[in-house]
Amino acid sequence: MTLVAILSGAGISTDSGIPDYRGPNGLWRREPEAEKLVTYDHYMADPEIRRRSWRMRRDGPALRAEPNVAHRAVAELERARNGVAVRVITQNVDGLHQLAGMPARKVLELHGTARQAECTRCHARSPMQEELARLTGGEEDPPCRVCGGILKSATVMFGQRLDPVVLGEAMGIAKACEVFIAVGSSLQVQPAASLAGLAADNGARLVIVNAEPTPYDDRAAQIIREPIGTALPTLLRELAEG
Repeated sequence: MTLVAILSGAGISTDSGIPDYRGPNGLWRREPEAEKLVTYDHYMADPEIRRRSWRMRRDGPALRAEPNVAHRAVAELERARNGVAVRVITQNVDGLHQLAGMPARKVLELHGTARQAECTRCHARSPMQEELARLTGGEEDPPCRVCGGILKSATVMFGQRLDPVVLGEAMGIAKACEVFIAVGSSLQVQPAASLAGLAADNGARLVIVNAEPTPYDDRAAQIIREPIGTALPTLLRELAEG
């Protein structure tokens, strides 16, 4: 059984209408102030930041997006039952790998999920759509229904650490895999980016599918610059065929 690890970044979801925040035309470059909306200290300290953040969640594309051909190609490889085991490690919070058919237990969401809300005090979780519906009723900064604490999306904001259990599982996969594919990731955000180097250090064949150069290009056995929507399905078909 060949273990294939796929690290997916924002670039895999741009064809689904979700912007790449760090790319050359990304949101953080166009609107640097927008980064405050997903920075934990700003969010917790400023009710206006929270109100703006809730409007961004309501009006943004993430919860309306559908999986694209690249997400579906990953799920198809997992279903092929051809001696290839697939594990997805994603930096994205959109849940599109699961919607495309990847079993949730085979997807590690390093940065959490935008499809749930979480209380910062009692850590109760609820569906994001339920909390967004409260905005229609006039709650611009809806509190936790359980304890009255501050709600946020169940994502890792700037200034927060990754879940050590999830990160540990990702590191285990990176060490064990025979092939590690980094797709649509700038490989600049640590510690997620270091998984590519960890895989290479442990003998994996590192493949990078990304439009722009990354800090790990010199470690890669293969670099693909073509659009992800065509490049990834082709690459995964070749893996499936052996």
